[in-house]
Amino acid sequence: MNLREALALGCGKLSQSAVHEAVARRQSKARCEAHNLKRRIPVNEAESLFGDDHVRRYQETGGAVGHIWREGSTILLLTTTGRKSGERRTSPLIYAQDGDRYVIVASKGGAPEHPGWYQNLEKTPEVELQVKDQVFRARAHTVHGEERARLWRKANEVWRYYDDYAKKTDREIPVVVLERV
Repeated sequence: MNLREALALGCGKLSQSAVHEAVARRQSKARCEAHNLKRRIPVNEAESLFGDDHVRRYQETGGAVGHIWREGSTILLLTTTGRKSGERRTSPLIYAQDGDRYVIVASKGGAPEHPGWYQNLEKTPEVELQVKDQVFRARAHTVHGEERARLWRKANEVWRYYDDYAKKTDREIPVVVLERV
């Protein structure tokens, strides 16, 4: 409400400062209501998930929560065997599809070292995948050359930040293909 609207509503008998205060209160209340309305709009639950919480909700719901993540990216669960501990480790990872193969990128956000899951599958390439409600065994291998370049572009279509991550690190970020066995 502006001063003209306040006068039209019969606030003309109030002092000009009282009208300004009333207008300011009304505008402040409107901003608060708009903010609260935004907060009530449900956010996709999966968008707030990370790490173990993401794995847990994905497994509980057969991927109904967690398969589609931020900016429409698709997530699978990769279970590797720990290279030191021998224990099973599950990671939620963004993937692209290449026919019936799954493509993942060992970016670790552009960190200088490879992620632990990648180091695990280098030692033991037999892994378990969960894609939505399907759980199956797969074999992992790192691709190179033209195939890596093609699959890197495909992965960037799913998660546009991989090119930014590559600029942050001196290492060549591995691109991994997972094939059902």
